[in-house]
Amino acid sequence: MKGMFATLVNAFRVPELRKKILFTFLILAIYEFGAQIPMPGINRQEFSTLIQNFGQIGSLMNIITGGSLYAASIFAMGITPYVNSSIIIQLLTVAIPALERLQKEGEPGRKKIQKIVRFTTIGLALLQATAFWYATRSAMTNLLNPVLTAFLIIASFTAGTAFIMWLGERINERGIGNGISLIIFTGIVTRLPSMTIQLYNYSSDVAGMFDNVIIGTILGILLFIVIACVAVGIILFVLFVQNAERRIPVQYSKRVIGRKTYGGQNTYIPLKVNQSGVMPVIFAMSLLSLPQTVVSMFFSTSTNPVVLWFKNFGSNPVYYVVYLLLIVGFTFFYSLIQFNPIEISNNLQKNGGFIPGVRPGRPTSDFIAKTASRMNWVDALFLASVVLVPTLIGSLTNLEHVWFAGTSVLILSGVANDLVKQIESQMVTHHYKGFLD
Repeated sequence: MKGMFATLVNAFRVPELRKKILFTFLILAIYEFGAQIPMPGINRQEFSTLIQNFGQIGSLMNIITGGSLYAASIFAMGITPYVNSSIIIQLLTVAIPALERLQKEGEPGRKKIQKIVRFTTIGLALLQATAFWYATRSAMTNLLNPVLTAFLIIASFTAGTAFIMWLGERINERGIGNGISLIIFTGIVTRLPSMTIQLYNYSSDVAGMFDNVIIGTILGILLFIVIACVAVGIILFVLFVQNAERRIPVQYSKRVIGRKTYGGQNTYIPLKVNQSGVMPVIFAMSLLSLPQTVVSMFFSTSTNPVVLWFKNFGSNPVYYVVYLLLIVGFTFFYSLIQFNPIEISNNLQKNGGFIPGVRPGRPTSDFIAKTASRMNWVDALFLASVVLVPTLIGSLTNLEHVWFAGTSVLILSGVANDLVKQIESQMVTHHYKGFLD
């Protein structure tokens, strides 16, 4: 943490980096300002009540959007359609050869894929906006014709998401860090004060259960301190695992060309323990929340036993088992589409590199794949423990939003880590430029 702040202070001393950081802060300030603009044609109080009836999925979307959803802001849908679009296109890249070829074309291919992601985002935003309007149509005002009001609400929701996507891309171009990740980061950070207040109120309620005011107050304060220490411990644990890596030693053979000797150095292949980041959790959460979202939006008043089972699925013990299995499954799946041991083995062989004690070619790729598979088990169990333990604590204590604590820590620490690494990388580049000049 100390090194992170030191990096930021040093970055401000570099004029180019200072401009990028200030530009990033400006874009995030615009996002926060837009999050306060109310949606036209909607009764905010009624809309918020309806969204809260969605249960956990409504709370999740509200936290990610920084409270914009409950506030019926024009940014109420947040950047969720863009995230879903990116996930869909990323998965289709494995199944559709044309997309796979684009991914291998370098920068031109990446730009084409990004354009596809934008159009898919608009399509998903329209569908999601229509679903929001239909599920909350009772909250519409009577100032305009119902058809015009519906069109206004759907268009405003979609435009809000498109504008957020545009803001994120501006950060990618002229700022620093991943724009979309920073917007999600900002949304979660803005909810931290209210979560802290809820935790304090919960401690106060526990203290109020005792007849002796002094003992109750002391126990309430101790409970608050214990939970805060546990939260700090989880953050440190997550940071440790996210920065941990398994290093596979690599040795390059010596080559003599003319009078010069090339190669012969020892290096390593770094395999990150948390290679998949938070993506398996997002995949699992999205898949699990889909039935509950559909039921909450379109069958909220139904008393059908099947509908009620899906509606209350979040409090069912089966939910946690399925959640665990999905996290493990998506961890291996994400590694499968992102990590290619055969390509790494071929690159080593072409450059005269080899792993000591392992033959080049197929044995090398098998060794790397086996090592990566072991890391996937560690990664899956790490993600499951960080996500499910707060969820179980929230269910046992009835403390709101604790279920999202693990996921938020993963997102916040991952984005902060990535941001610091990008700043350090650009500082090193600037240092070399200054040396050469």
